[in-house]
Amino acid sequence: MPDFIHSKQRLKYPAWRAPGSDRWQRISREEAFDRIARLMKADCDAHFQEKNAAGVTVNRWLTTGMLCSSAASNETGLMHILGTPQLARLLHPFVGTAMFFAFLLMFFRYWRHNLPEREDLVWAKNIYKIALNEEVGDTGRYNFGQKCVFWAAIASLLLLFVSGIVIWRPWFADAFALPLIRVALLVHSVSATLLIVVILVHVYAALWVKGTLTAMVEGWVSDRWAQKHHPRWYRTLRQRRHRLK
Repeated sequence: MPDFIHSKQRLKYPAWRAPGSDRWQRISREEAFDRIARLMKADCDAHFQEKNAAGVTVNRWLTTGMLCSSAASNETGLMHILGTPQLARLLHPFVGTAMFFAFLLMFFRYWRHNLPEREDLVWAKNIYKIALNEEVGDTGRYNFGQKCVFWAAIASLLLLFVSGIVIWRPWFADAFALPLIRVALLVHSVSATLLIVVILVHVYAALWVKGTLTAMVEGWVSDRWAQKHHPRWYRTLRQRRHRLK
């Protein structure tokens, strides 16, 4: 809270921007409250629903209800497990930074195995067969879908980290202009959504292909599984074993 109070970018008076204008006009608090009350009254008269089609009293005012819900952050609804929304907001950037560097270690370990190859085109062109649980192409250690998940996750985390630095109060945000902070907030939200989708796809694929959970949790797969899903990688490992004998 203190960083909001002492921020140089904190709004200290109401302002109004006319439709079509590109400038904000300072107004008094009385004018602001009058305008808000007038517009809310007009919206209530136009959209308030006392009863539904069945005649049941519902007292719905959906337009304002959506406005109020959009003002509530996900931290308010989901992060009470950390004590309070304020504590969640305090811990979020530190946990996010730790997550970024953890993924950075993963990036340096696996990026070579996730570089695009000619065989990836075969996998991509036959995606409909993949959806039918068929195997296509001479797949190496990772198939094209796994590579897409890898690079999408890395790109999302990189955007999250950079945009998070820009909006991190009170440490860094004051060093950036307000328009840049607004762009960073948008990038942060879009990147977080993308990362969540990538994680869900990753989990779904792990549940879909039998034996994948073992690889993720325990770090190994059977010879039979590797030969079926990643034949080129399987042949490479066998050749390596023969050379060691």
